[in-house]
Formats: sequence, C-alpha cells, structure tokens
Amino acid sequence: MSKILVVDDLKSELDMITQYLTSAGYTVETAINGKQAMEKVTANVPDVIVTDWMMPEMGGLDLCRQLKKNPDTANIPVIACTAKNRDVDRMWAKKQGVKAYVVKPCTSEEIITAVKEAME
Repeated sequence: MSKILVVDDLKSELDMITQYLTSAGYTVETAINGKQAMEKVTANVPDVIVTDWMMPEMGGLDLCRQLKKNPDTANIPVIACTAKNRDVDRMWAKKQGVKAYVVKPCTSEEIITAVKEAME
C-alpha cells in the first residue's frame, strides 16, 4: 500500500484531499506545514508528498527545496496542490523539482491521477 503525506494548513483542504486518497486505497498521513512534514518524512518516508504551496513556518516551495537537498529524500515525488495558477508559479515549482502541479479547487480524479503519475 502506497503511503502519501498530505501537507496543508487548512483543515478543510487537508480533510478533502485525505478523503480523496483514502477512498482510492492509499494510506495517508498529514502535516499542517512544511516543518511538520519534514519531521514526518524523517520518521517514516512516504512514497509521494502532496503539498500546499503557501503555509506558515515552512511553505511547499521550501519543503521541496529541503527534500531535494537531502540524498535520502531527494527522490520522493512532490505534487504541488495550490490555488496559485500563474505560469511563473508552475515554472518555480518545476525548478524546485515538483513532479506534478494541481490547481485548487481540484477534483479527486485530478489528485489521484497526479499521484499515480508521480509514482511511475
């Protein structure tokens, strides 16, 4: 069973994405910001990370940078799930090593497809 770490500071978004992924059969762990996500990655490495971009303490961009700097976590696929929908946002995400980019509000199909593609 694939483990997905979902990171978002908004409980409603966290709950919704968790529901989408658990309904598809994934095991989901959650974190409320990038700092907490780094702690959880250290304790239990996920197969994929789905992260919001704008969060307090450590956002998704900084989380992705930290993951890519560490050889133990550099290969974990990261999916950005954010309300930011400009070309420049997508460009920065790609430069930080983001595997897929999903714009909120998103459907369960969009998230599940992005997770499946990230694991290929």
